[in-house]
Amino acid sequence: MPHAFPAAATRHPITLPDGTVHTDTVFLNAVIDHPNIEIGDYSYMSRPGGCSDWAALLAPFLYPGAPERLRIGRFCQIAQGATCVTSSANHRYDGISSFPFPIFTPDRMAEYAGAAPTGADTVIGHDCWIGTGATILPGARIGNGAILGAQAVVGGEVPDYAIVVGNPGRVLRLRFPKADVARLLRVAWWDWPTDVIVARQQEIMDADISALEAFG
Repeated sequence: MPHAFPAAATRHPITLPDGTVHTDTVFLNAVIDHPNIEIGDYSYMSRPGGCSDWAALLAPFLYPGAPERLRIGRFCQIAQGATCVTSSANHRYDGISSFPFPIFTPDRMAEYAGAAPTGADTVIGHDCWIGTGATILPGARIGNGAILGAQAVVGGEVPDYAIVVGNPGRVLRLRFPKADVARLLRVAWWDWPTDVIVARQQEIMDADISALEAFG
């Protein structure tokens, strides 16, 4: 009897054919409880050997109560080594030195946090594939369906369904013609009820947009 699709709150959603639970992959919203991080259902991340703190792995500079947030959509696929460098990683650079002297004095840490430049939230859309070792810079906005290549360094606005490679990241091409991108955004399959998504998973993985539009 085939296994049911895992629930969104499943910590380790992959079970191998021999019944072994693959502990190197997690649904992120099942393992991250951080006030500055929002993650949609079914977005997952993998790391050989697993991890004891997935929030720190994903966004190492984002502290609870920071002025910015990291927001990730549904059904994103995040490979090992991918990092979101959020705005709290910034240093002051309006003076002679960018060295953050106050962070080494406990009673001055808050002073520096208030003085360092702040930025916008970092936003990753739905159904994005973030490649191995990719770095997402502070305030980046990654469009739905985008693919970031391995080791890409990406900032600014990434169009929906774009493929971005390199350092600095550049749009290699769109995955679909612009008219088809507009159709896919109207369908927005990631917002469908989970049972409908699971039932139509083959159509979602195929390239027949008209088939999706018939159910959207």
